[in-house]
Amino acid sequence: MLETADAHVEFRGVTKIYDRRTTAVQGLDLDVRRGELLTLLGPSGSGKTSCLMMLAGFEMPTSGEILIAGQSVRNLPPRKRGIGVVFQDYALFPHMSVSRNLAFPLRVRGLQAAQRAERVQRALRIVRLEGFENRLPNELSGGQRQRVAIARALVFEPSLVLMDEPLGALDRRLREEMQFEIRRIQQSLGVTVLYVTHDQQEAMAISDRVAVFNRGKIEQIAEPETLYEEPERAFVAKFIGDNNLLRGRILSAEGDICQVETSGGGGGTVSAFQVDSKQSSGTTVLAIRPERVALAPAPGTYRNEFDADVEEVAFLGDHLRLRLTVCGSSDFCVKIPNIVGHGTLLEGDHVRVGWGVTDCRALPDEGLLD
Repeated sequence: MLETADAHVEFRGVTKIYDRRTTAVQGLDLDVRRGELLTLLGPSGSGKTSCLMMLAGFEMPTSGEILIAGQSVRNLPPRKRGIGVVFQDYALFPHMSVSRNLAFPLRVRGLQAAQRAERVQRALRIVRLEGFENRLPNELSGGQRQRVAIARALVFEPSLVLMDEPLGALDRRLREEMQFEIRRIQQSLGVTVLYVTHDQQEAMAISDRVAVFNRGKIEQIAEPETLYEEPERAFVAKFIGDNNLLRGRILSAEGDICQVETSGGGGGTVSAFQVDSKQSSGTTVLAIRPERVALAPAPGTYRNEFDADVEEVAFLGDHLRLRLTVCGSSDFCVKIPNIVGHGTLLEGDHVRVGWGVTDCRALPDEGLLD
């Protein structure tokens, strides 16, 4: 929990229940730092959009408290919260020009015409759409319409902006382009952004921190690199990037390293970094990234070395994706750079694989593989 002076937004024990039976958010405690871009990431129905709607004032918490700048917003209507909002469908007025769309929230707030004109031009410069003032929304591309939606959220100079799947309607190229634009704008203005997406690559690309949601709770919150390299839960390891997940039984543990006997016929004993150092026995889930597995290492290079059978080879341009049978699993994935061509490995080949102890994490077994 942050010091109050450092927290722009605070969720304190927030729960949201719909129709008295569907729990969307469960006892959420979350701090959003001033000037950061925090992404709420998770599958559909995990509670991330409900958090955004409660913060915006479009939904009320069933219990708990939400604070902005240290003040409760329980009795504050949406229009008085000073929050800019960007939706996936842009929500632009189709009959209004770009400049009139941007001026609308300023007119509602009672700004004079000269002030409105100045702020509209400033917002257009921020999103690089100078000269588009008189265009109608249907005369713009998808990326341009999204820029207008972002400009409208920023035009009244809020200190907090909420973005709910803002790039979901764009194709892949435009999504990637707009990711960099959103990050550039956020950093240049120093505005706090709470961003919702189910796209893990998008979250990793733009965020200061990412909160991974599952069934109304945060599984882990951390910087993108930490989430990828150091998942604390099996759900996070599975949801963020590709991971080989193997169930096993802890045989022994010393410090942060444990020995795990993998399940299934033909399994082996794996040395792994133990996330929960208090667990000295019982079942665990091993997580090994496909790109951290070496093919045909020199004997003795790694603590973990095993024979494997190649079940499938997929050519994916810059790399090959191999499906192997190893440690009792017939669905073990390995990624190798395509630097020697496609014909080097064939289905049915027998190979040797290896990986380092710290590249393999022993996580709590929470039934994810059942």
